[in-house]
Amino acid sequence: MSATTTAGTLSKKDFESSQEVRWCPGCGDYAVIAQLQKLLPTLGIARENFVFISGIGCSSRFPYYMETYGMHGIHGRAPAIATGLKIARPELSVWVATGDGDALAIGGNHFIHALRRNIGLKILLFNNRIYGLTKGQASPTSEFGKKTKTTPLGSIDRPLNPVAVALAAGASFVARVVDVDQPMVGAVLRRAAAHNGTAVIEILQNCIIFNDGAFEHLADKKTRDDHRLVLAHGEPLVFGKNRDKGIRLNGLEPEAVALGQNGVTEADLPIHDERAGHGGLAYVLAQLDAPDFPVPLGVFRDVDAAAYEALNLRLRDEAQAAKGKGDLTKLLKSGETWIVADAPERLGGEMAGERLAVRSE
Repeated sequence: MSATTTAGTLSKKDFESSQEVRWCPGCGDYAVIAQLQKLLPTLGIARENFVFISGIGCSSRFPYYMETYGMHGIHGRAPAIATGLKIARPELSVWVATGDGDALAIGGNHFIHALRRNIGLKILLFNNRIYGLTKGQASPTSEFGKKTKTTPLGSIDRPLNPVAVALAAGASFVARVVDVDQPMVGAVLRRAAAHNGTAVIEILQNCIIFNDGAFEHLADKKTRDDHRLVLAHGEPLVFGKNRDKGIRLNGLEPEAVALGQNGVTEADLPIHDERAGHGGLAYVLAQLDAPDFPVPLGVFRDVDAAAYEALNLRLRDEAQAAKGKGDLTKLLKSGETWIVADAPERLGGEMAGERLAVRSE
């Protein structure tokens, strides 16, 4: 990064790197990075205190295109690298850019453990239901029956649901947006940035080359309102262009209903509570999908929980208060130690050319 800039004097341009953006024309990633570059200058954080870390994939080019510190890591390991950084430098704003393959296949273990620890990372999970960078293979979120280069007869894998996985792992902030819905993307990014702990956003992103139109029913402004359920805290689960439909619970089973028919009113619909401690309704909502149900978008869960880095600092302070600051050199030389030396120096040259490990007194 070229120069230090004072927080409060930044603009969108300050976060645009000199690197040529090399996503395909029409890629949904352009819309997301534009919203992010508009948001960051408004957060009151110095530019040198932002870090973007990624794994492998199209979305993982993010660190190149952000004029911040960053690291393009190895496949699936971005949450692990970011966790180490956030523990070492808790004052930094650490963001992870990852994809459905990077986060949920080889990186699945790192992903879920970052969430359960509630470490203060902001995870952008771009889900286009395909491996785009490697030219069109089935990913962990590809639909059942999807024909790709690796599943020419149709996939027989059941797809992972990123929001459901995040909720099951105990994530304290979980949201879902569509790449081209700029107002919602911007609003959810702002809330994620302010969240204390892990914030994960599933971004339904169109791969115009290898899976074009995967989310057209949620992106087309003419039809999307009948296919999406926009979640609003404290509001009933109403959807539809004319807001004349809703989601009702029959026991624990959700069902789509028409308001005004058979005596059904908004009073019969559950209220969305993103702050519910158990997250049960949020998990039910995460299962809703087309064509039987509208797809929920917005914030599923936003609860207060102690961030891992804060707990770690508390443990450090307690340990130092009880035992002192500690001495690394003293620690390394404690207990049984061994000195590696040339044999002639220790044995008068009897074993010349060899090296020995000799126990230190």
